[in-house]
Order: sequence, then C-alpha cells, then structure tokens
Amino acid sequence: MPKQRESVSPARSAAFDILSRVAKENSYASVLIASLSDDLSREDRSLAQEIVLGVLRWQLSLDALIERYSGRSINRLDVEVLIALRIGLYQLRNLTRVPQSAAVNESVKLVKRARVGSAAPLVNAVLRKAANQPNETASDGVTDPLESEAVDLSHPRWMIERWSRAFGKDDTRLLALANNSAPTVAFRINTLQTSAETVRSSLSDNGVRVRESRITAGAYVVESGRTAVLADAVRAGQIYIQDEASQLIATLLDGRRGHRILDLCAAPGSKTTHIALLAADAAQIIACDLHHHRLIDLVATCKRLGIESVEALALDGKEPLPFISGADVFDRVLVDAPCSGTGTLRGNPEIKWRLTPNDIIRLADLQLELLNRGASAVAIEGRLVYSTCSLEGEENEGVVRRFLEGADQFDVIEPGAPADLVTREGFVRTYPHRHGTDGFFAAVLRRKR
Repeated sequence: MPKQRESVSPARSAAFDILSRVAKENSYASVLIASLSDDLSREDRSLAQEIVLGVLRWQLSLDALIERYSGRSINRLDVEVLIALRIGLYQLRNLTRVPQSAAVNESVKLVKRARVGSAAPLVNAVLRKAANQPNETASDGVTDPLESEAVDLSHPRWMIERWSRAFGKDDTRLLALANNSAPTVAFRINTLQTSAETVRSSLSDNGVRVRESRITAGAYVVESGRTAVLADAVRAGQIYIQDEASQLIATLLDGRRGHRILDLCAAPGSKTTHIALLAADAAQIIACDLHHHRLIDLVATCKRLGIESVEALALDGKEPLPFISGADVFDRVLVDAPCSGTGTLRGNPEIKWRLTPNDIIRLADLQLELLNRGASAVAIEGRLVYSTCSLEGEENEGVVRRFLEGADQFDVIEPGAPADLVTREGFVRTYPHRHGTDGFFAAVLRRKR
C-alpha cells in the first residue's frame, strides 16, 4: 500500500501554489489571491495572502538567510524547495503568532507534497538553524554598504542605487520600508446605484470604520474593521476598490456630461469606470486596449457597476487611430500608459524581481509613442492627461518634456490637485512613504491651438 502524504494546512498549500505560479509562470500574486477558492475559510485566506505577499516583499532578505543556513547558493535549490524555505523562514521571522514548530513542520510537508521529499531533511535543518538565530540580520557579513542596504530592505541593488540618486538615501529607505508594508484599502462609491450615506452607514453597522481621503475627493480609506465586509458591496456594484492616488487621475481629467472622452490604455477599467461615474454616465467614452481579453473584463466591470456610456475597442495605441478625422476629436484624452509599476510595489511586490534598468528605457520610448498618438485626438482647448504608476523620472517628467519639445501646441496647466502633491513643474506626484498611497505621476496638458 502506497504511503499517504501528510496533509498541509490549506493556507500554506494555497500560498505555496500561488508562489509557484508567480515564479514559474510570471503570474501576478494579487490576481491569484483574488481568485482563491471560496472553500478557504476567512482565516486561511488571510494567512495565505499574508504569506504570499510577505515572502515576495522580503524575498532578497529571506534568500540571503537561506544561503547562509544552507551553505549553498539559492540557484542550486529546486524552485519548490526554495519556495518552501521562504514560506517557513518568513513565518519564523515575521509571524510571531505562528509557533516555530508549525512553521518548520509545514514547510517540510510542503516539499513532500511537491514530490521533492528528498529535500525534507535540508528544509528541516535550515529552518531549525534559523529558529535558533532569531536576532541575526540578513545583511550580517555583507561588507559593501549598498549591497547591505539592498539586502536589508529587500530591493534590487540597482533600484536602491537609482532611488538614492533621485530621492536621497533617507527617503529611499523610507520608501523601501513602505513598499514592504501592506497598503491601506481605499474605495469609491458607485453613486449610480447607491449613496455615500447608505454605504458608510452599512459599513459602520458591520464594524468597518472609514474616513474620507485627503488625496482625492470622493475616495474613502478603511481605518479599521474586517475588509472582508467590503466584498458584498463590491459584488453588488456599490463600491469599487481602488487606491486613492489612482482615483486622483480621473478627477484630473475633469470629464463632464456630454464630453467625448478617449481612454487610450483603458484595461482593466479602474480609471475608465471612474471617469464615467464622475460624468454621471452621460459622456461618450471610448475605452481602448491592445488586448481583447482585458477589454472583456472591462466590459464586465461596466455591467456590474451599471455603466452604459463606455464603448470598448481593441487597438494598438501606437498606430493611427481609426476614428480620428477632421473635427472628430475628443474633449478629454487619458493616456494612462503601461509602465514599470514601481509605485505599486506594496501590492505587487513581484514586480521588483522582474524589472531591469533597461525595461525603464524601453517603456519610456513606448510611453512617448502613446502620448503622441493620444495627443493627435485632442480637440483645441481640450485636455490631455498623461499618467503612470511609476516612480521613475524617465517614464514621467522625462516623457512629458520630450513630448513638449515636439508639440508646442500643448502646454502644462494647473492640475487641480492638493498643493503638496504638485511639483515645481506643475506635475502631480504621490509616494507610498509620504502620502500612504501608491506612487503615481500625472501631467495635465491643454491643447491651445
């Protein structure tokens, strides 16, 4: 009779499976977490999310400790073994409520479940060594100051070096620490289906305390209570979960009833649906994206929210727009360009392990192409907003400056954002460590002739 495998806790099994897909398939953890089985209890779902995001946030620090206690490079470890070690070590170092024995034993079970049971003694030995050295830091023995900082903050060395030049060492440290913390939950209310008073009263009755955003009018931030309570309101289309700074972009566009509005890089639809909401679903909005399957999700979101003013269109935003001819132009154009996403590392920590400096250069060229194409659709006196969720100057100020060099019919106008978010050049910037939001950039431009 074959030997039965030991069962692993549902939370750790789910975390292991998600981290495996992130490592092997370049999947995004947030998407996989959102699609976790409804069979998981609330507690298991919460623990799985904590482990997944914690491991990804602190991956470099965890790997340094794994190499120290195993005496071998992580490149010599099977990916399944490495993930099991990261899960166990993260719990030992960061989840004090988890007994050490559980952290060790469950990771041993994980490698057996993954059919690499021959590594079980190694996993057991490494984690027991770690448990006996709780005060060691990941950078112990690292003599290079920059490498030591990168390991301690669990960010790629090149990223710490780049940000130190741009923001200074102190701000870089605070930024990296903010990236390794869980983001606050923010949302907006779908006033097409309900009222702010109704939603706030319902949340309060269920123990959820919220406050109005200091960044964006109409946005709310959860201060306390179980965020699971929000799920029913989300499913009913009454609220939409969206970072405060992300919500700011639609307000900068200032779309109104009767406007023709183009959202050139629209999927998955967060900003598109917000634009429609702010215009009371009475604008004409063309929402474009390169990928048809992403527009399917956008259309589904519009349906759930009861939005009828959005028309989805699959196209390459770098190519001439098929619907632009003569006076057939737009009052408002949003180019929320594909970017490095370095402003969203709190919720998408795997990004920092995939990016390279060359990606930033490549993306800046793509962003300029998209901005030029979006500009071709703007009516005289119309407004063009360029935005990213990147912290990198090349993708932000650099792209706008290059654009303006060849587009003297546009100028930068007052963005209508809180004063402390506006730079000397008149652009909008938010930072995780300064504002408690994702890092966003926006430039508001007007076509003057």
